[in-house]
Amino acid sequence: MKIGITCYPTYGGSGVVATELGKALAIKGHQVHFISYAMPMRLDGFLNNIFYHEVEMTSYPLFEFPLYTPALASKMVEVAKFEKLDILHVHYAIPHTISAFLAKQIIGQKLKIITTLHGTDITLVGLEPSFLHIMKFVIEQSDGVTAVSRFLKDKTITNFQIEKDIRVIYNFIDPEKYYRASNDALKQSIAPNGEKIITHTSNFRTVKRVPDVIKIFFEISKQIKSKLILVGDGPERSACEALCREMGICENVKFLGKQSEVVPILSISDLFLIPSQSESFGLAALEAMACGVPVISSSVGGLPELQLHGETGFIAEIGDIQRMAKYGIDLLTNEPKHKLFANAARDRAVTLFNENKIVNEYEDYYTEILSK
Repeated sequence: MKIGITCYPTYGGSGVVATELGKALAIKGHQVHFISYAMPMRLDGFLNNIFYHEVEMTSYPLFEFPLYTPALASKMVEVAKFEKLDILHVHYAIPHTISAFLAKQIIGQKLKIITTLHGTDITLVGLEPSFLHIMKFVIEQSDGVTAVSRFLKDKTITNFQIEKDIRVIYNFIDPEKYYRASNDALKQSIAPNGEKIITHTSNFRTVKRVPDVIKIFFEISKQIKSKLILVGDGPERSACEALCREMGICENVKFLGKQSEVVPILSISDLFLIPSQSESFGLAALEAMACGVPVISSSVGGLPELQLHGETGFIAEIGDIQRMAKYGIDLLTNEPKHKLFANAARDRAVTLFNENKIVNEYEDYYTEILSK
């Protein structure tokens, strides 16, 4: 198949999943064309069958804002026409599905559009009153629609009164890349006195509740010698750094900023915290589970679909800092229990969210859509 993929080329989960999907499809022999305004972050190194097409933006004095949607549509038309694409798979509905719909109107019905919904495109951006009608329209005009969790599927149907079938295809990890690899030197540098290592990865937005991570760690650290590693960057980072200074725990908290490679960090971690207010899937938690790290999460969105309470980690209500801290202390002070949870987390990640399994589901879905 000849497949076009459009995604945001940043550190967000939708871009990561789209890029890894494209790479996996290329390895399986499909021709994959990425169409975006910049090279996707994970699209590093040469890989046969993968091509990148940059959307060219032109600035006009007349327009106050860049016209990305029509520029993207034009590039989609160009690539689809001259590369003879079978499918245009767009990740994150706004504005990618809008551009894809415009492209299809120009190219014709032979070009199939598949939209993958990732979360905030539905739960936040899509609920803007000015977007409601167009979101419903372009989703229903897609030839195929997938969502990364049952939660997101149900939310989309409820919010937009969608009548079109939505297929749930979960996010995934490559178990040969995400696994627990011994790194004594790194562990010694982070926790020189054998402290337990607690980790959180996010874009430091309000919805991730990173201050809760710090407060949970503070409660755990009262009973257990521990270190907190915070990976990522975003609008709340400065406030979180100020909170650490206020609580007097700066020497035990490391802000690492954005990291392109998280496996070494997860491999030395004893616990992963994700107390989000909203999480359509929880890719960061899946990566941690694949590296044998038990997860403590909030009971929102797709997180209960990802991990199992009392088996791969624990689940608590949003904002319940004391309960999450209690769960953390329980795991970190009971080595046999921690090992049992760590193994269960790895097994669940590898069994249910394996790259080969999920990519096959996408391939089957492509074939189904093309046959209609």
